[in-house]
Amino acid sequence: MILSDNLFDEILVNPMYQGSNKLCIVSGYATAAMVFRHMQHAKEEKLDINVHLLVGMCPSDGISNSNHRGFNQLVGDDFRGSFECSYIFSQPAVHSKVYTWLRDDNPICSFAGSANYTQNAFSERQMEIMSPCDPISAYDYYQSLLEKSIYCTHNDVEGLISIYEEHRAKQQAATSDELPVHLTGLESARVSLITKQGVVPTRSGLNWGQRAGRNPNQAYLSLSADIYRTDFFPERKTHFTVLTDDGKSMICSRAQDNAKGIHTPHNNALLGEYFRNRIGLASGVPVVKRELENYGRTDVVFYKIDNETYYMDFSV
Repeated sequence: MILSDNLFDEILVNPMYQGSNKLCIVSGYATAAMVFRHMQHAKEEKLDINVHLLVGMCPSDGISNSNHRGFNQLVGDDFRGSFECSYIFSQPAVHSKVYTWLRDDNPICSFAGSANYTQNAFSERQMEIMSPCDPISAYDYYQSLLEKSIYCTHNDVEGLISIYEEHRAKQQAATSDELPVHLTGLESARVSLITKQGVVPTRSGLNWGQRAGRNPNQAYLSLSADIYRTDFFPERKTHFTVLTDDGKSMICSRAQDNAKGIHTPHNNALLGEYFRNRIGLASGVPVVKRELENYGRTDVVFYKIDNETYYMDFSV
């Protein structure tokens, strides 16, 4: 039997409803945004899940710094105890895509095919096929690769795996409008932090949490119609990694009516905390235009690296 439709549910969700609680993945390529989408979906559905990921093509292709940092954050903070990630470090590289579900430690079902553990593969943007396979043999295959792998959090990982920057921004030159190196030619969008009236909204945008019963740091970036009506950012259900000019990374997604906002879905106070820290405000303090002007920017510019990775420039 070949599966080609609705692979996210068929491969990654339905086995949880059938009693499986552990997923062991061998995938040539994988992204932190995909891990977040999958784990967050399970959390929202109140499903118990442990994911163990082996990324296979690292010996030949390395891994991007954005995904490396994302995996480390997911392992250490966001889904501690529920997610583990390791990289194959010795040749030959592993291009396989095998998903094995277990109930406790007993293999229950498994699927093999063409779909990497990425949102592109588990979306309608490209065609993939997967087929059920013997779960015991698939789990044996997964276990046979463990000795050739290293945890993404291991101190020696950078000595064994090439970790590369998608876009290495240089320090700004004397003119503030000079484009950082390697961003030239990328599609971009400028997002204002103030309204057309020239103010920071008091209860939306960066001040979304400034109301009773909310975390005062809750925030989102408001997109103008000429941005949210395009396909510059992914659709609402797709998560994406945002790299920042000061070396941070955040998992983000679309929010608000008409998907006109960008927020951090795991904890939508993270974005507000980031901007307050960046402009020198104490946690929870309302953001006003004067503070942004004192910092030197009232907008940010997003550069689209790919459908799951963006670079956000808030440099002065």
